[in-house]
Amino acid sequence: MNQNITFKHRKELEDKMAKVFKENINVLSTELQKILVDDMVTAFQNRINVLIRAQEKRSY
Repeated sequence: MNQNITFKHRKELEDKMAKVFKENINVLSTELQKILVDDMVTAFQNRINVLIRAQEKRSY
């Protein structure tokens, strides 16, 4: 089962991650900051999907 998030929720998560990591990523250009935050959200979503699948397999 893939747990895809809506565009609205993804944007909210990107905004929150950008805020949390602002001090660390402010040395990057705005474009690179957006790319990095997008990558972090994608990685987070993929990790959640992996854990959900592992848990489902464990349940059987």
